[in-house]
Amino acid sequence: MAELTFLGAARTVTGSKYLLEVNGTRVLFDCGLFQGLKELRLRNWDDFPVTPASINTVVLTHAHLDHVGYLPRLVAQGFRGRAFCTSGTADLCRVVLPDAGRIQEEDARQANRHGFSKHSPALPLYTEVDAHRALTHLQPVGYERAFEVAPGVTVEFFQAGHLLGSSFVLVTLDSGKRLLFGGDLGRYGRPVLPDPGPARAADVALVESTYGDRDHDPDDEGRGLAEVITRTAERDGKLIIPAFAIGRVEELLYWIRKLEEARAIPVLPVFVDSPMAAEALKFYAARTSELDDDIRPGSKQMRAFATQRFQVVASPQQSKELTSSRKPAIILSSSGMATGGRVLHHMAAALPNPRNTVLFVGYQAAGTRGRKLLDGATEVKIHGELIPVHAEIARIDSMSAHADRGEILRWLRTFPTPPAKLFLVHGEPEPMDALRQTIKDELGWDAATPAHLDTVTL
Repeated sequence: MAELTFLGAARTVTGSKYLLEVNGTRVLFDCGLFQGLKELRLRNWDDFPVTPASINTVVLTHAHLDHVGYLPRLVAQGFRGRAFCTSGTADLCRVVLPDAGRIQEEDARQANRHGFSKHSPALPLYTEVDAHRALTHLQPVGYERAFEVAPGVTVEFFQAGHLLGSSFVLVTLDSGKRLLFGGDLGRYGRPVLPDPGPARAADVALVESTYGDRDHDPDDEGRGLAEVITRTAERDGKLIIPAFAIGRVEELLYWIRKLEEARAIPVLPVFVDSPMAAEALKFYAARTSELDDDIRPGSKQMRAFATQRFQVVASPQQSKELTSSRKPAIILSSSGMATGGRVLHHMAAALPNPRNTVLFVGYQAAGTRGRKLLDGATEVKIHGELIPVHAEIARIDSMSAHADRGEILRWLRTFPTPPAKLFLVHGEPEPMDALRQTIKDELGWDAATPAHLDTVTL
């Protein structure tokens, strides 16, 4: 008998964790942080629902923090097994996990220094040392290669098109039952990353529903981005883009360079102020064989990530100087939902000035600063201080790395036969429920939407 427990990303978009128990063996699929609403973030501090030492193996779909960011905490609490993932995911984890530890340590220092935490002293969820310890558990494996991760549990990774190294995971049990963990599903016909591979036959499937109630704006060949850049430049302002350091920065640089070559925008200094993004760019450049055709060796777009006035911010001092500068520039900095990192310093300096623009180009979870700003907040709290919002707040949805409603349906139609059980995960209730109804109407399939900590027998 097999059981599946939904430990995260169940009627919310963060904290992806799914525990499979088969004949006394425990395999955890994804090990993500909860982000956004305080009630969700507090779950990161709860005791893990099962003893971490009792988990045999972890399997990771990709390197975004809401899928891997809890791994250092799990290891610190006693997990001793291996964490299987693709080579691309392992590379990016070596960037994102230590960075997450550093940010949490810095946030705790800021809270203690300025006294804006209710806890004394404020502590990080985990440290950079914890993150490096977790990295020793990573076990990279190639795509489309079946291998046993625990007794009676065989796993195979397939291209998901969401991020460098991203995958959906086919699991085959000794009983013959097959499960497909969808991870985050990428998009069709987008630059930088390849399209998602077709689904494989499975009895049980988990599919994300982040944008289950809408379709993304049609691809406009960068016109929306060009308008925001031009508008801000005409005001002699700064354009601050909170961008996910792995994945989104690469696509933004691709489009800025393309718009420069087309003379569709003024050529401005473009700063990448994120050590994590700078490191991730190196891995993207080293793994062009896993990227879209227009980025691969021999392509004219091989240097697609290098704009005309491109500069990586190398030090905290340089970042501070950039924050205080009033010269027009484009600044890409993480985090993508404005929940931490250097981008907060840029936003605190830029938001009070109507010349500037803050542009969001990815999903903003409920409770994040990004969502509050998009919802029209007139002030936001940053490092314990209320910052007035007079800058332009803009958004572009067409760059999302998550499949929209139509793309999810397109991918579901690639299943050779309908799965007997379909679970929608990684979505807020409204889009999730809308997608469930759409799937029923268009495909005739029933889908379940499990709640946090629900367990189902497979």
